Amino acid sequence: MNKEKRLEIFRRLKAENPNPETELHFSSPFELLVAVTLSAQATDVSVNKATDKLFPVANTPQAIYDLGVDGLKEYIKTIGLYNNKAKNVIAACKILIEKHNSVVPDNRKDLEALPGVGRKTANVVLNTAFRQIAMAVDTHIFRVSNRTGIAKGKNVVEVEKMLMRHVPKDYLLDAHHWLILLGRYICVARKPRCLACVISDICDYKEKNLE
Repeated sequence: MNKEKRLEIFRRLKAENPNPETELHFSSPFELLVAVTLSAQATDVSVNKATDKLFPVANTPQAIYDLGVDGLKEYIKTIGLYNNKAKNVIAACKILIEKHNSVVPDNRKDLEALPGVGRKTANVVLNTAFRQIAMAVDTHIFRVSNRTGIAKGKNVVEVEKMLMRHVPKDYLLDAHHWLILLGRYICVARKPRCLACVISDICDYKEKNLE
């Protein structure tokens, strides 16, 4: 895929959705950090149902830490892997309180040092909460990037690096949101909705679904 085609793809995605946002509910960097941590192998809808009840009760590192692992589990037990996630969130809260004055760090090194926070979670927080250029590659973005030809790679890190290199600079800040929404609702795994896609005529996918 050439530079001109990538530019047109993102021009169209922006025209369709000028201000893309995460579908996770949050009102602070800390709430986003918790929500993204909980979203691993879970849907945003399921996370929002839990955090809509949790955050009015506890939405600071100290308040959630005071709940304890068992107390937190009561709010998130409808989410997959909730036992491990509760332990990680409580442990992360402890570090935030003791090392960061209860403030979520705005750099990758300190974010990835928090329990339950990997590269993808750190990228989401950096991009969405702090508006830094970062590319969080999940299964949707991995699929869309390879299928369309925007950025091909054998693993998420390869795709992340290719996206950072090839997405036009003017679109880099919001590219993560456009691609994840495209993958979630249009360029779905089993049967992509090519007729409803604004880039289907210029993407590289050979087996387009035109029914």
